[in-house]
Amino acid sequence: MAEQLPVNFEFRANQTFNDFFPGGNQEVIDHLKKSLAGIGEQQVFIWGDKGLGKSHLLQACCHQAHQHQLAAFYFSLPSAIDLPDPAILTELDELDLVCVDNIEHIAGDPVWEQAFFNFFNLHRNDEHKLILSASCPPQAIDIQLPDLKTRLNWGLTLKLKPLTENDSIKALIFKANQMGFEISEQTGRFLLTHYSRDLASLWHLLDTLDHASLAAKHKLTLPFLKKILQHNP
Repeated sequence: MAEQLPVNFEFRANQTFNDFFPGGNQEVIDHLKKSLAGIGEQQVFIWGDKGLGKSHLLQACCHQAHQHQLAAFYFSLPSAIDLPDPAILTELDELDLVCVDNIEHIAGDPVWEQAFFNFFNLHRNDEHKLILSASCPPQAIDIQLPDLKTRLNWGLTLKLKPLTENDSIKALIFKANQMGFEISEQTGRFLLTHYSRDLASLWHLLDTLDHASLAAKHKLTLPFLKKILQHNP
């Protein structure tokens, strides 16, 4: 079956539930895990601002599904003007779990809306799991096909909460520990004060700092951090 799928997909090894810092979103994680275990909702829709970890959670769902011996697939829809051929959905209805990132991007495209509606019905009829994500709640998506708009509102809708400042510092320390190095609370606060609080950007920054500290064989102290960032703004 995997060889027949229309899109290649590789799991991101570091995007499991264990790699996700929950902050105030533990309830979201719990609902996703229950769905995958067959004791929760068949359909879950998660939404929130960019950088809160929606893609990470969808990838984590696929990792978890494989642990349950379920066939799973994830794909992220690009911007509305770059949508792929909806043939991407071919045979995906046969999978136990499908995770679709940025579902709002199909809004207003009649071919995609109809194709996703057809996929949805086939997939759901076999009691398979569907996890969707978007930057807004389903009722706010400008879907033109009424029956599809209704279906997107089925199941459970969950909003991801942004991290508080203290949670963001804890998240940085958590991520650094996973990468094999340590940062202090003071260093974490410095990064939040001077750089983007978008988690994806912060993870990329941590990766840069990790490589720099390894190359210099120097512990990531605050003075050393400032020195690195002067050369890598």
